[in-house]
Amino acid sequence: MNTVKLAPLLLIFVEVANKRSFTAAAKKLGMSKAAISQQIKRLEEATGQQLLIRNTRGVALTAVGEHLLARSELLSEQLSMTLTELSSEKEEPSGHFKVSVPPFFEKGIVIPALKQLCIEFPKLIPEVVVTEKWQDLIEHGLDAAIFGGDIKDCDYRALSIGEVSEVFCASPRYLKQYGEVTSLDNLSEHKYIATAWHREKFQIFANDYSNEQRISVPHSAKVNTLTTALEVVLNDMGVALLPEFLTNTHLQKENLIRVLPNLRGRRWHFYFLHQYKGEKPVHLTRFYKLYRHYFNKGIRPLETSGYD
Repeated sequence: MNTVKLAPLLLIFVEVANKRSFTAAAKKLGMSKAAISQQIKRLEEATGQQLLIRNTRGVALTAVGEHLLARSELLSEQLSMTLTELSSEKEEPSGHFKVSVPPFFEKGIVIPALKQLCIEFPKLIPEVVVTEKWQDLIEHGLDAAIFGGDIKDCDYRALSIGEVSEVFCASPRYLKQYGEVTSLDNLSEHKYIATAWHREKFQIFANDYSNEQRISVPHSAKVNTLTTALEVVLNDMGVALLPEFLTNTHLQKENLIRVLPNLRGRRWHFYFLHQYKGEKPVHLTRFYKLYRHYFNKGIRPLETSGYD
């Protein structure tokens, strides 16, 4: 198998697979949709495996396609970084690299991003501060900070990472004891767990973020961290509005059940904060790209589909 000839085909496959769309991939790569389709066909012929399935809703990955994507999706960024390093005469980044990140983002997001960063810049010494609180970069000696929600007024630069949605959840044991949650009106009859980041009246939307409502629900308990909120719900104490990425694994294992499945809470935007006004250090830019990659991969809903 000629890996040199397959390399560009893999780059095209990654674009199609990530976007779940031949049309979107063609637009991103500046190619025709027919050319993209032909290159994917060549890759499937070379590997002897079907990688993608077209359907009325877009493009789906086969099991082999999912495996290939997991192996190949960083190829494009690694190639770009290699070329950047070759063309740069700057000294290789070294020394301490201190970042703050929110809880629950370590596994699957922070650690894989830092692992790859240290492979590419082996002289860096990373330091991770896990906290839900706002961290001032200068005061805490941080190179970067990941923060979700509304940013305070500051002179720092904020790069977008992505958004996290919220869903209502409860444990199976709680629902067995107290009954199903059938409507927003019925929610007030249940043991509701309030969180410090929600105001007294909080926003509720349909799944497509239409039909905004602002509701107020009496609570039986209140918490101020994601860790506590999740544990309270897992321990059958009530219903809570939790970030979707936090609940995905528990929903799959049926430790939690999504209630009011046609409704969801607000979207929380996450930002990458840094203090550079001009050109950023190459390792800072690379960490942002890696973090954003693993963030958006990690918060994907349980079922995703694209539209061609």
